[in-house]
Amino acid sequence: MTWNWQQPDWPDFSWNQQALEARETRFLRNSGLLLGAFIHLSDGDRELLTVELMSTEALKTSEIEGEHLNRDSVQSSIRKQLGLAAAARKAAPAERGIAEMMVGLYRSWETPLSGDMLCAWHAMLMQGRADLHDIGAFRTHEDAMQIVSGPLHKQKVHFEAPPSAKVPAEMKRFIAWFNGTGPDSGTPLSSLARAGAAHLYFESIHPFEDGNGRVGRAVSQKSLAQSQGAPALIALARTIERRRNDYYDALARANRSNEITDWLIYFADIVLAAQEETRRQIEFLIGKTKFYDRFRGMLNERQDKVLARMFREGPDGFTGGLSAENYIAIARTSRATATRDLRDLTTKGALLRSGELRHTRYFLNIPETSRNT
Repeated sequence: MTWNWQQPDWPDFSWNQQALEARETRFLRNSGLLLGAFIHLSDGDRELLTVELMSTEALKTSEIEGEHLNRDSVQSSIRKQLGLAAAARKAAPAERGIAEMMVGLYRSWETPLSGDMLCAWHAMLMQGRADLHDIGAFRTHEDAMQIVSGPLHKQKVHFEAPPSAKVPAEMKRFIAWFNGTGPDSGTPLSSLARAGAAHLYFESIHPFEDGNGRVGRAVSQKSLAQSQGAPALIALARTIERRRNDYYDALARANRSNEITDWLIYFADIVLAAQEETRRQIEFLIGKTKFYDRFRGMLNERQDKVLARMFREGPDGFTGGLSAENYIAIARTSRATATRDLRDLTTKGALLRSGELRHTRYFLNIPETSRNT
């Protein structure tokens, strides 16, 4: 197998820009709509949405790599990094590290990319890792950097990156390319083409011993932010995580050629889906604010606790809806009390009921986001 970086046209990627034009137009229109919606939120809602989106992205970009973190700890760490009030929680190194990287990305979207910036992000991510030789630095090991799957006796090689000795020169060229193709550069690329090509380019070099996926997705977010002139608070990692296998398959196919039209179309569709997911989250937050305004002073402590837990699940809610058993477990109450509380919430219009008997499920009564369609 000859990988893309081994071919004579590396890294001169080529693609059919016309195939992206309609998607570029949608991206720019959606960016304007999202920024407008964000600006018109109250200060409190804007702060809440920023923290929610950053927390979800931190969790999902980690889950793509098989690392599951505690949401409350990540969110508390992000709030502290932003200088906001936060619960006194002790976060694990991985949770603190991803929070630091997400806030660093949020604050430095305008700053030109540099090797120091990438290595600083890597050092944040790899906090507490004793199994790595190079933390906060490009890899130096002599072994081949391969992406593999399957049992040890029958592993499949999906990709092999350039040897470590070539990484410094490759990264110097990558950083020059990234900074030289931004919206204010002499040779700007369109928004989606640059973000997609940047991600593939970075992942093809695979400069770090671990954490390349998380850093590479941050690079794409930085590119998108520069294109729209504001921090890219879109659900990119959340969208990728839902289609994780497709994502890895698309990367594996793209690593075999430097004609990358198919990859850019795939990545553009991911970004557009991420924008739609972000729109849903903004609507959900607005709906949440109106919901609590409507039912203020009408909920008992148990109901308030369960509803807060339902809102934490986001626009999709509980898979299949809230059951009576869920209510009993969250409120720590009896079945009889749960039945009365749920009937009361349904009568008041706070919840919508679906199904009968043991199949009965409840959903938040918020227009367009009350059910997972």
